[in-house]
Amino acid sequence: MSETDPAKGVTGEDEVVDLCRELIRIDTSNYGDHSGPGERKAAEYVAEKLAEVGLEPRIFESHPGRASTIARIEGEDPSRPALLIHGHTDVVPANADDWTHHPFSGEIADGCVWGRGAVDMKDMDAMTLAVVRDRMRSGRKPPRDVVLAFLADEEAGGTYGAKHLVHKHPELFEGVTEAIGEVGGFSFTVNEKLRLYLVETAEKGMHWMRLTVDGTAGHGSMTNDDNAITELCEAVARLGRHKWPVRVTKTVRAFLDELSDALGTELDPENMDETLAKLGGIARMIGTTLRNSAAPTQLGAGYKVNVIPGQATAHVDGRFLPGHEEEFLADLDRILGPRVRREDVHSDKALETDFDGRLVDAMQTALSAEDPIARAVPYMLSGGTDAKSFDDLGIRCFGFAPLKLPPELDFAGMFHGVDERVPVDGLKFGVRVLDRFLDAS
Repeated sequence: MSETDPAKGVTGEDEVVDLCRELIRIDTSNYGDHSGPGERKAAEYVAEKLAEVGLEPRIFESHPGRASTIARIEGEDPSRPALLIHGHTDVVPANADDWTHHPFSGEIADGCVWGRGAVDMKDMDAMTLAVVRDRMRSGRKPPRDVVLAFLADEEAGGTYGAKHLVHKHPELFEGVTEAIGEVGGFSFTVNEKLRLYLVETAEKGMHWMRLTVDGTAGHGSMTNDDNAITELCEAVARLGRHKWPVRVTKTVRAFLDELSDALGTELDPENMDETLAKLGGIARMIGTTLRNSAAPTQLGAGYKVNVIPGQATAHVDGRFLPGHEEEFLADLDRILGPRVRREDVHSDKALETDFDGRLVDAMQTALSAEDPIARAVPYMLSGGTDAKSFDDLGIRCFGFAPLKLPPELDFAGMFHGVDERVPVDGLKFGVRVLDRFLDAS
């Protein structure tokens, strides 16, 4: 029996916490292959919650166990372009021994819901379900059609989720021109008179790559000037320590201008250390949007201690700013040198859109109604989301999963971190804002 109650009279605020807890309890760990539990159980849970209030959700399975749920809500004016609200149901793995509360328990403690996915992004999935169920029960149609997408595989690039649907079932998104999704709309308290809500309007592109060096195999006791491990490690060390040049994109410039106004001081992108120190936990999210980046993440070589292998490999997570992919790749090859062979294991584009239009106005209106000191500002996400796939259909995407957060919470550290949690009050705030946003959009 579900903890939530589909009966009339139950509001979105009443049930959002239970919806979030129940989603967290469904283990949807994504290991980057098909070895995890998959998203089928979560897809069926979401479909059940939508069907309970009269919608007709459809489940699409791209591979056994890898499932997404899609539904469409008819708006007051179906002739208007439709809005997409998308979220993913998969999560990165978690080691329970490292956590204060079990990562798949959905425990409530210290005013928060704890668990893997609490902020990435079963909180937004729950808020979306809560708002939609409330509106359907009370017969409140949105102003225009809304497509709901609860997706598989975002944590591994979306091949079995958003990408599959966009390429195999584009008709599901017929008429959609705009979308909201994850990693945006969260608050940063400047002072008692101003709270910024960061709305994602851009995200870095990615090149996840494998580096390979071939050398001369031999006995470990012999001198070998063609050791593949030595050559690779030197190249990886150069890359890992490289100081990438600052490149201020349109979105970052807009964010810095807003921040300058909020802090009452001029900001120099070339000297951001003092500014970033004032941003607390979100400094890690903002600081890396000033530069391209390449983080070595894996090394592999050899099979016996007294054998010099003929090949060594490494994996690198590369991220490039919008408009700077060619520069990034050229710099990468120069740093690595001619001995290193580079190949992509997954790549995707960067995105950037303007911070304007009716949808942005609706975000600000909804936020201000629930938080009088709110100001929506654009920012760039250093990672990537399913927005990259929906951009292929010409859909203009924003990150807007509204949360009012306590200033002391290290929100950025929650993503893929230990003890991931979301404030109960934040979930309820998000429900109220999303409901207002739909009316204004």
